[in-house]
Amino acid sequence: MITLYGLGEGFGLPEISPYVTKTEVQLKMAGLGYVKALARPENSPKGQMPFIDINGTKVADSTFIRAFLERTYGLDFDEGLDGVQRAQAWAIERMIENHFGWAMIAERWLCPANFAKGPAHFFDGAPEGVREMVQGQVRSNIHAVGIGRHTDLEIVALAVNSLAAVSAILGDKPYLFGARPCGADATVFGMLAGVLTPFFEGEIRRRAEGFGNLVAYVDRLMAQFYPAFEWDLEAAVRKPVAA
Repeated sequence: MITLYGLGEGFGLPEISPYVTKTEVQLKMAGLGYVKALARPENSPKGQMPFIDINGTKVADSTFIRAFLERTYGLDFDEGLDGVQRAQAWAIERMIENHFGWAMIAERWLCPANFAKGPAHFFDGAPEGVREMVQGQVRSNIHAVGIGRHTDLEIVALAVNSLAAVSAILGDKPYLFGARPCGADATVFGMLAGVLTPFFEGEIRRRAEGFGNLVAYVDRLMAQFYPAFEWDLEAAVRKPVAA
């Protein structure tokens, strides 16, 4: 049995971490049985979420988990894609995870209102000063990767460029590359759901709501992979975001 360790439901999402969502959706895509357990990043072999445990073998990082699952179970999450499409799928994942993802983190962690209602609660019960220390570390990481060196409007502009790119690639298809989902769909879905959740407010969310095919894509995949989860993004989009 596969045990998937994640952060659990929260922030209006079935899983707080988009990276855990990516792995969970890939497990569902493959039809692999698994159980889910809660853990903290410090419990992971790499100090990050997600990680899995299969009969005592622990594998961390969603990209390496995918590779492990493909080797171990004879899977190919990009089955049916040609060489160019596989390269495009990899490029899309890197754009979404290693660039757009930092813009989303900035909106969650550096906006005082969003931080107070969301990430701040990771530290409920922690010793005084831990919350501020970790937020400072996240701020430093955002600065180190480059996103944090820009103004708020510049960060939004970069995020919108990525949203527009994914929207153009998706077009009117049900999934990124056609009639069946591939590995990159799990990545894109997890990150877009994290941005579009009505729980948080912000300009990136507001701009994301303007891409109708991306909103419909998240609705569609949420219904497919988390059918029991209450998700009514269409109603949330109709409700104006507070300034």
